[in-house]
Amino acid sequence: MLFNNIYIKRCFDLARLGSGKVSPNPLVGAVIVYKDKIIGEGYHAYFGGPHAEVNAIASVKDKELLSKSTIYVSLEPCHHHGKTPPCVDALLRHRFMNVVISVTDPNPKVMGKSIEKLKAHKVIVKTHVLEDKGKQVTSFFLTTFLKKRPYIILKYAKSSNNMIGVSDRQIWITNPYAKRLVHKWRGDVSAIMVGTNTALIDNPQLNNRLYFGTSPLRIVLDRRLKLSTTSNLLSDGLPSLLVTEQVKFPANNANCEYLSLPFDDNLLDNILSNLHDKGLDSLIVEGGAGLLNSFIEKDLWDEARVFTGNNPIIGKNAIPAPVLGGNLVQTLQLGNNHLEQIFNS
Repeated sequence: MLFNNIYIKRCFDLARLGSGKVSPNPLVGAVIVYKDKIIGEGYHAYFGGPHAEVNAIASVKDKELLSKSTIYVSLEPCHHHGKTPPCVDALLRHRFMNVVISVTDPNPKVMGKSIEKLKAHKVIVKTHVLEDKGKQVTSFFLTTFLKKRPYIILKYAKSSNNMIGVSDRQIWITNPYAKRLVHKWRGDVSAIMVGTNTALIDNPQLNNRLYFGTSPLRIVLDRRLKLSTTSNLLSDGLPSLLVTEQVKFPANNANCEYLSLPFDDNLLDNILSNLHDKGLDSLIVEGGAGLLNSFIEKDLWDEARVFTGNNPIIGKNAIPAPVLGGNLVQTLQLGNNHLEQIFNS
């Protein structure tokens, strides 16, 4: 049992190396063990590329050892043809003795079918090893199938007296270390969202400039199309999606897509459904306070990442930070900024 946990944890570490590169596929890592020694490792490195199990098998120098080995995987091997052949067939072809799995795949095309197939061929299969941690690693993928929407991360910074900002100008709360970490997060997700006031006051870029990787799709709730075509979000050449009630849109911006929806109680659900249909598996909501509170009030969030600065924000225009429930799972000190990671209970 102890060794199972150790090798599955290694699968998790490997899986995370594909973060931001495999969507809408899941993050998956695989480890091959012979006589208590790791002889092969692999992970799903990019969308359309070989899966973790195939990469792990390819890394083993002596293929004759595979039939005497155990393969550990963070997610149940695929059972269907997609961009690549079924991984379960590769495991059977190389005659693995044992397969250890953390999380079963909720995709209806898989959903235990690979486990059944392995057992039918007399392979010893152990499942649900460190399952809770495995679900965190595959949270984007699991949310897509189980909730039919992207995984939602609320991200904001608050002052030492729990204010998120002021109503008429931009205020920086986070330091350069926190800012770089936020850009890394942007490279991990499919989309990022702000409200109209944040877009108008801060004129943000919402791209990934300070870390390796890609930039997410920028989404702005702009009910009356107030955002200027010269703003960063509409003029830098990167894709943006404007959600509006208007039905006539400017025709001279090829990088901007418009989504016309009523701004009623179903607005967020309709946006999330649209993103799900586009195959976007993850969303960071950056604010402002009104937008964040809208997600909280409808219980549409999976995780929150909250920075706290060491200075207060004082004045009649100060805006209180959102109030969250949930479970605090991790804290981190980044210079004079304190970061809390909270999961929705």
